[in-house]
Parts: sequence; structure tokens; C-alpha cells
Amino acid sequence: MQADYVIIGAGSAGCAIAYRLAEAGKSVLVIEHGGSDAGPLIRMPGALSYPMNMPRYDWGFRTEPEPHLGGRRLATPRGKVIGGSSSINGMVYVRGHARDYDHWRDQGAAGWGYADVLPYFRRMEDWHAGGHGGDPAWRGQGGPLHVTRGRRDNPLVQAFVEAGRQAGYPVTDDYNGHQQEGFGPYDMTVWKGERWSAARAYLRPALKRPNCDLIRGFARRVVIENGRATGVEIDRDGFTEVVRAGAEVILAASSINSPKLLMLSGIGPAAHLADHGIGVVADRPGVGQNLQDHLELYLQMAASQPISLFKYWNLPGKAWVGLQWLLTRGGPGASNQFESAAFLRSGEGVDYPDIQYHFLPIAVRYDGQAAAEGHGFQAHVGPMRSPSRGAVTLRSANPNEPPKILFNYMSHEKDWADFRTCIRLTREIFAQEAFAPFVSHEIQPGAAVQSDDALNGFIREHVESAYHPCGTARMGARDDPMAVVDPDLRVIGVEGLRLADSSVFPRIPNGNLNAPSIMVGEKAADHILGRRLPADTRGPWINPDWRQAQR
Repeated sequence: MQADYVIIGAGSAGCAIAYRLAEAGKSVLVIEHGGSDAGPLIRMPGALSYPMNMPRYDWGFRTEPEPHLGGRRLATPRGKVIGGSSSINGMVYVRGHARDYDHWRDQGAAGWGYADVLPYFRRMEDWHAGGHGGDPAWRGQGGPLHVTRGRRDNPLVQAFVEAGRQAGYPVTDDYNGHQQEGFGPYDMTVWKGERWSAARAYLRPALKRPNCDLIRGFARRVVIENGRATGVEIDRDGFTEVVRAGAEVILAASSINSPKLLMLSGIGPAAHLADHGIGVVADRPGVGQNLQDHLELYLQMAASQPISLFKYWNLPGKAWVGLQWLLTRGGPGASNQFESAAFLRSGEGVDYPDIQYHFLPIAVRYDGQAAAEGHGFQAHVGPMRSPSRGAVTLRSANPNEPPKILFNYMSHEKDWADFRTCIRLTREIFAQEAFAPFVSHEIQPGAAVQSDDALNGFIREHVESAYHPCGTARMGARDDPMAVVDPDLRVIGVEGLRLADSSVFPRIPNGNLNAPSIMVGEKAADHILGRRLPADTRGPWINPDWRQAQR
């Protein structure tokens, strides 16, 4: 019950930190409330809609009624399992754009510009192009995290990229390389037909070392004595115990649970802590604030030919896909089916992409509900840099109560204009010649939904979270009153406590958050060990006509 470093949370960042610290000879204890990640529903990429809807694997958070979405309460899944959200996510691998990290640096996160983080993205990857192109000079080889591409053998997947080209957009062979902007293939954290989570990449190898161990327990608070974090109070097997840290406590419990634990430990907005009778250790008004997410819409088209994945959307079909995967680790179950991507700019004057697409060769929702029309396909689309900000706050001082989560989605007029732009650009892509052999009609929103008011109504009712919450303990300069951690990820105002997960993102990066979260864990470990990888000063591709043209 004692180690040099105690890590709260066996998620994307926590697993990476455990691996690197154990590799360096430090003694490490990882505390995780969730259970095993074994079993086909987590391991099979094609089954991704199941674990994120299962109480066994998911914390089951929901937002408060969102005022700009007609009072809807949206699901906020977070992994409650070994591997955290990397064990229940969609396995889409996106580093984010170079400009995202330069923005972090310019906002006070010194040492976190693209030149600083690119070497860590490369260190963590074992990138396999698999004959599908790509940009090896920008990618990593031999790292713990396998990154692959799907087979892309469904004609709809190819049609999406070709339609983008026909609409005048660039095509990119590797959005994680030199050029993010354009249409091209998706990368995924899948290896030999199985989900390759942070648990499999980092934690399992770390636990094979004698100096790393895992404790199953529910973290109640960080123990702070005389201004220094000395351990973690946990509930385990009906008893409350303290796990002691000789050097540091490292909080990596997610952008929802990390700020909750900080506040329960007396670190947060003083008035809010006082409201709940919690003694103030450090008055940090930024704790729980700056909450961000990506929202998306599913634009669904009915297909004129039976070529979508809908042919498997019945009991015999699912049984066949499952059996094929169990026997061979192949077939449709071996892919997350997000095999074509696009990153676009919404208009002239936007210097780098602010819209992301996930194309799916079936018309279906994240909760597994298929469209009534049968064969179809869809594009998930949403703006990447919403100005809306929300907050995670305490419901009570009881650690067993979930926190209050309010994203304040769509609270800016810009959000509505951006989503209307997304819908109109998507319709234009689906109207290209490449889709002509496959399109029957528009299922959702439906051809009649055209005016701004009608589109706004559709957006209000149908917009969904992409499950990318972040930003609730943002990194910044030590003299920034709203920063929670400094650029070394030390919690400001407390000794011996660091925080390293998606909470620390000053602003949400372009794309899915698993890769940036693992990168933060990798880099955090080096900050803890007092070392850095040398900077890589190559710049990204920026569209030369960005000032004058949308494409």
C-alpha cells in the first residue's frame, strides 16, 4: 500500500505514465475502480457500441438538462474499466493539428507546442501502414501503441473520399502526418483484429515488472498534509484505507473525475468548496471550469443498393460476424468501421481545419439503433472549436455521488452557424458523382429541412456528443489565476501532486482525444523524471489559399 508514485486511474494517460515510470525503475501503484477489460465485447472492434452503454464498463454519467438543447440530458460515457475510456471508445486515432498545440503553448502551456509534442506522438506509436499509404517520416515505429488502418474494401468508404475530391477538397494520405486537411483513410488503435487499448499497450507490460502493481479501489480524495499530497484515501472491500506515495500522487482519473477528486480534496473554487463544507487547501477557481466537448450530427442517406453493413444487422448476421472474428480475428468485426475521414475548413479566413467527418457505411446510432430504412450510410460531422464552455461541479461532499456536468452546449450563435454550415457542406459532398450509384434519398435531416430555422430545430433535437470531454483543470502559467496545473503538470498550490489526463487541455484539439490523452501521459512521465525528448521543428501543411478560399 505504498510506492514512490501512486496513480489514480488506469486510463489512457495513467497507463502510459505507469509504464514509463516503472521502466525507469520507480515503484508505482495504480488505483482503478473499474474491473477487467477481458472479454469479446471490449476486444472486438466492431462491437464498440456495446461497452460504452454497459454499466459494468461505464461510469454512466449524464449531463444536467442542457438549456440550449431543449433541456435534453446527454450521455457522457467514461470508461470504468482497466484501460479507462481507451477500452470503450471508437478506437479512432487522431493526433490533432499542429496549430492546436501551438495554441496551448501561446496560452501559457510553455513546452507544449507542436515541436515539443510531436516527438512524444512518435515515441508512443507503432505505426503500420499495411500497404495503405501514409507518411512514415512523421510517424513512429516500435512504440507500445499499435496504430493500423482498416481494409477499406466497402465501395462506400472509397466513394466518400472520391466525392470529397470531386467537390474540390484536397485528398490527404495521412491526416496524422504533414497534412491534416482533406479526405483520406482513418487510423485506428487496432492490432491483429483486436482493440489495442492503453491497458494492452502500456499497463499489462508495466505490471509484468516487479515495481508496478494495480490496486482495485474507489478513490475518495487525495490525502494532503501540510500542503503536500502524501497519499490517496480509497474504499476497498468495504474498508477505507490510505495508499501512501513516497514521491508524488498523480491524478489521471478523466476530465470528469479528476476535477471532482481535486474539489473533494480541498482544491478548487473556495466558495464552491465552502458551500459543501469542504476545507480549502488551495483556492483554484479554474478547477472544473473550461469544460469542452465536440458535438456532432449524423447525416444519414438511404442506399439504392444493398452494399452497406446493414446486411449483418440481424441475429444471424451478428452471429456470423462474431463467429468469424472469434475464429480468425478477421471480417467486419475486426474494424471499427470508421475507415474514411475528412478534416475541412468551414470558410475562407480559417487557417486550419475546424470540421471533422467520420464516415460510416451503415445508417446507425451510437446506441446501436439502426435506421428504419435499412441499407444506408452516414457521415458524423461537427465543428472542432466551439466557443461554448461548461463546468463540472460537486453535487455534494459525498465521494459516491456523481458530479454535476453541464457543458452549456450550443450557447453561442457561432455554434448554430457552424452546424448549419456542416449540414450544407455534407449535402454537397453526398450530391457528388461518386455517390450517384449508391444514393436513394436523404433520411436525416430529410430533403424538406432547408431553412435556417428548420436546420436549427433539427440540430437542437439531434445533435449528440462525440464523447470528447476535456479542459476542466487546464494547464497554464503559474501566475494565471484560472490555470490549475503548471506546464510541468504540477497542481498549483499543492506540493507532490500532478494531474495528467484530458483535463489539462487548455483548448480541445482537432479530432478524437485518445491519442492526445496518451501523449499527455507519455510527456508527463518525462516531466516527472526530469527529462525531455528533443524538439522536432517541422511545420505542418497549411492551405496556401486559406485567406481567400474555403477549399
